[in-house]
Amino acid sequence: MMKFLRNYIDRIKPNFEQGGKFAKLHSTFDAFETFLFVPDTVTRKGSNIRDCMDLKRTMSMVVIALLPALLFGMYNVGLQHFRALGDAASAASIMGCFWFGFLKVLPIIIVSYVVGLGIEFISAQIRGHEVNEGFLVSGMLIPMIMPVDIPLWMVAVATAFAVIIGKEVFGGTGMNIFNPALIARAFVFFSYTPYISGEKVWVAGLSEMTNVADGFSGATPLGDAAVALTEGAQTINWTNGATPMDWLIGTYPGCIGETSTIAILLGAVILLWSGVASWRIMFSVFAGGFGMALLFNAIGMNVYMNIPAYYHLLIGGFAFGAVFMATDPVTSAQTNTGKCIYGLLVGALAVLIRVVNPAYPEGMMLSILFMNAMAPLIDHYVVEANIRRRQRRAISK
Repeated sequence: MMKFLRNYIDRIKPNFEQGGKFAKLHSTFDAFETFLFVPDTVTRKGSNIRDCMDLKRTMSMVVIALLPALLFGMYNVGLQHFRALGDAASAASIMGCFWFGFLKVLPIIIVSYVVGLGIEFISAQIRGHEVNEGFLVSGMLIPMIMPVDIPLWMVAVATAFAVIIGKEVFGGTGMNIFNPALIARAFVFFSYTPYISGEKVWVAGLSEMTNVADGFSGATPLGDAAVALTEGAQTINWTNGATPMDWLIGTYPGCIGETSTIAILLGAVILLWSGVASWRIMFSVFAGGFGMALLFNAIGMNVYMNIPAYYHLLIGGFAFGAVFMATDPVTSAQTNTGKCIYGLLVGALAVLIRVVNPAYPEGMMLSILFMNAMAPLIDHYVVEANIRRRQRRAISK
């Protein structure tokens, strides 16, 4: 089959090259060809070596790593919907919950890819460049960090903003300063706040339900903590009887792909095994968040500061951000020492924003975006420190 496909592509390829009748669509044809087959590009000058793991193959590996969190997220969408209805029989059906969630999440994924890839293809055609592969991952990340009930037109607008303003204006994949998926989330958060905050947006159809089950709430754990802090409560009322085990498994309301710590860590294993993501950044983010939480435990000025430090690693988008967002090789630090510093600050700032400013209960988004801007500065001072250290060593000799 693959040999037949290869022969067919080779037969029609001249039509898309210079002088062919479809030469203007060369970028589009090249994108599909290099996605199906590793390009046969060879180095003409210099002593460079190319291997089979080009950018498309790397991005495909990240998409594979995202699948456990995505599939569990689809199941959890259905689970939370049926729990809200008080339908115990449907909530107990794994396939029923998954199918409901699949039908709710799939349109969001389709809109994200159609809009994002459409802009990428148009941009490549106008510039006469190859199609950037980075959106293979961003197109999956954007739906996973959105609430399930977000309007599709809002996803389209946010995706267009992220691709055009967050990436293309900087020169495309590899040139952007900020993580495009987080730019999309930030756009929705600051432009359409009611659609990405509160208690009703995290459960499919909750805002239209008239027969919500007694005792059910669509509040997230971060929302519970923020409310307790704002009201000056002595204890945090974790809604729906949620426990740390629920947070570890992921069976609570939240963004589509961010709830299951176990599924996210499975993706982390895939990324680390394949060498795609940096273990230094992942470990440092968790260490920074845990360390800041321990510091707040020692201060203990309010109920939010007193929650066990490991809670912060389980609730909200902390684990998802540490594994899939902070490790973005384009927007994170590049030096080994810089990666550790970058990761520590991402984790520490995320917990700091959560605890100090309840208006932004999900501190991970703002923390990563801020550190994206600081990453080049961190690398600059790390390199300068290395230069000074080598100069001192040379002088001493």
